[in-house]
Amino acid sequence: MSQVETRQLGDTGIQVPRLTFGGNVFGWTLDQAHSFSLLDALVEKGLWFIDTADVYSRWAPGNQGGESETIIGNWLKKSGKRDRIVLATKVGMELSPEKTGLKPQYIRQAVEDSLRRLQTDYIDLYQAHRDDSDTPLAETLAAFDSLIKEGKVRAIGASNYSAPRLQEALKVSEEHGLAHYATLQPEYNLYDRAGYESALEAVATQHGLGVINYYSLASGFLSGKYRRAEDASKSARGQGVVEKYLNPRGLAILAALDEIANAHGVTPTQVALAWQIARPSITAPIVSATSLAQLEDLIGATRLRLTADEIEKLAQASS
Repeated sequence: MSQVETRQLGDTGIQVPRLTFGGNVFGWTLDQAHSFSLLDALVEKGLWFIDTADVYSRWAPGNQGGESETIIGNWLKKSGKRDRIVLATKVGMELSPEKTGLKPQYIRQAVEDSLRRLQTDYIDLYQAHRDDSDTPLAETLAAFDSLIKEGKVRAIGASNYSAPRLQEALKVSEEHGLAHYATLQPEYNLYDRAGYESALEAVATQHGLGVINYYSLASGFLSGKYRRAEDASKSARGQGVVEKYLNPRGLAILAALDEIANAHGVTPTQVALAWQIARPSITAPIVSATSLAQLEDLIGATRLRLTADEIEKLAQASS
């Protein structure tokens, strides 16, 4: 079993590898058999922090949500490896008109549904998938607090919260003596920096939150796969990637990634992730793979140490 350096996840006391594996591929771009072999490889190679959500992957034709959790649960039952992984999932995105949001009654129902699909009696990190402005924060946090007291959840986190709402939620927890969000899951990568760096990062740092950022490779753009308009045909999401990122700034970022990757004899993917791993406020960027070769590429990022000059060069190219 290979070793990947670990960090503490906020103040939870939970140690996690320097990359989080995004489980949205299970039951979407990977069937159960391929998911099982990838999950086995994740444990074997040291990327045993797995993040999913109850809504994964409702968007795929024929799916209704819960597919990713179900596959992970079937794998846990078959492999017996529950104690070898740190398992995160989320609640709050719409599964159906009556299954959405963060009202206490719904959180209670949703956690039982997730536990059943995951075939486990506890979730390491249970996250609010998005803010619910229609439900008082104190009610939502009291519901999460009771799940922790019952041992169904070890820690809670927030995804897609604005800085003011995250700050307010942390204040409410303190004032009411409730469990607090110990982690944040924001969008963050070399291209999409402003949303996190402008305000969220300060809140996360001030409160010692663990940060597991999504879209860490900008939907694959930072891998260098999309360099010309014609590259849009390389994947189902290619058109959107090219439209959003293929511009002078995006190309400048790719040029800096290429230069540093060549100097180290690694891939642009590894450099893009190593830049994030080197940022003090980031705990473990979320990454995904659908093959063992892609997985090896990702693991390489955890071993890459960039110089201060290289980190600055990337910051300049993406500013």
